[in-house]
Amino acid sequence: MKYKKELEAALAAGRIARDIILNVYDGDFDVEIKDDNSPVTIADQMADKAIREYLGPLFPTYAFLTEEGVDNLERLSADYVWIIDPVDGTKDFINRDGEFTVCIALTYKGEVVVGVIVAPVPNEFYYATKGGGAYQLFEDGTTKKLQVNDKTSNLTATHSRHHLKPTDVEYIEKHKDLISNVVIIGSTLKAIAIAKGDIELFYRSGPGTKEWDIAAADLIVTEAGGIFIRPDGKKFIYNKIDVHNRDGYLIVNRKENIRL
Repeated sequence: MKYKKELEAALAAGRIARDIILNVYDGDFDVEIKDDNSPVTIADQMADKAIREYLGPLFPTYAFLTEEGVDNLERLSADYVWIIDPVDGTKDFINRDGEFTVCIALTYKGEVVVGVIVAPVPNEFYYATKGGGAYQLFEDGTTKKLQVNDKTSNLTATHSRHHLKPTDVEYIEKHKDLISNVVIIGSTLKAIAIAKGDIELFYRSGPGTKEWDIAAADLIVTEAGGIFIRPDGKKFIYNKIDVHNRDGYLIVNRKENIRL
């Protein structure tokens, strides 16, 4: 398997982060507000640091772009870049609803080649490698291949619990001929639900997310047979100067369900 070493390292880093996060989750913790008005806890900061400290020595020539780390623009000249969100769904973490994840992606020249998503509370691991498929990994080492479903009508869409915008609601209303049901799912577990074939569509309008929010999910959905695109229909490119996803994104199970 190509990128076997990187995948195994990312999974190991995900386990380290899971343990750190759950240790904080089970106790009392403070919440700070960052300059961009988003919340952060010691779990975000400790997990970010631990992931970087684990992966850095194993891959000394690879750069990092992480939510809680200082962005060193020297990453722009690196072929390989780790893109990491140590706690995706910090508001879910704070509210203790269990729907938060650890997202670890590796990009090569702007394209995601390894993606790992860990859901600490249910202790679920998901991963993909470019051209190698997407899988759920179980504690006994067995795997289950992820595959989107083939529905093209009566779709189930999802939206965010904490970041829902009027334009997101308008999108669903506009496409009621296609969407018959809506469920609420936190963090990148929305993308996982599509990759597993449980639901079919998620539209996120406008700004508010960054590269680390979507990189791992992008590859897992794509390798499961789904589509993860910008609202203009193009694929995402990663490790850019501007890391904001300013126009949002669309995830669907099949190309027939793309509505832009």
